[in-house]
Amino acid sequence: MEIVRGDGTIVIIAAEYSFNDGHSIQDTYPYLLQEVKDIIAVVDASLYKVKESKELTMPGKKLYSPSDLNRFFAEGFGSKGWRKKRVTCHYSTDYYLPGYSPKQMRPAYREMDFLKERLGVEIQFGKYAFMVYNVCAKMTIFRNLDYIEAGIEIVLVKSFADDMSTGVSYFEQFVWDLEQRGVADIDIPVLIFGIDV
Repeated sequence: MEIVRGDGTIVIIAAEYSFNDGHSIQDTYPYLLQEVKDIIAVVDASLYKVKESKELTMPGKKLYSPSDLNRFFAEGFGSKGWRKKRVTCHYSTDYYLPGYSPKQMRPAYREMDFLKERLGVEIQFGKYAFMVYNVCAKMTIFRNLDYIEAGIEIVLVKSFADDMSTGVSYFEQFVWDLEQRGVADIDIPVLIFGIDV
């Protein structure tokens, strides 16, 4: 992966939360954990502060572009052999009520952002509900389908999210909710990184 530098506004791991013994990833996948940290460490965020806000609360302000940041991460993970994993969903019609006849459904799927050696990685710079879904549902599903054993979720801390469009969720609210929810017996170990510039 070619590293292009802007003004040197590097991305750092500013916070870390271990959900359901997520720190065990340090013992089971130390080399993969280091790869993830290395990918994060080469992100020059200044290259992605290119979106001009059209929001009433911050008109004209330059914001970070989540889609551009996601593309950079995809290139970084891809260059180290991490791959997306997509599974097709086969939905049951057994629960439709008698007399109901649905339109034909398009094929549906679930996708893990990056997967390598049974470790899954999700990057979430979007809405809050997707963070919770990734850790409390998707990662469990991918474990039940025998693709992963543990996961890493990469999210923004609040100070970084403040330089993106409104509605982007952040590490602090995510951790609060996970702590209030608690751990269920179906949850897998997940290490959550909060990143900042």
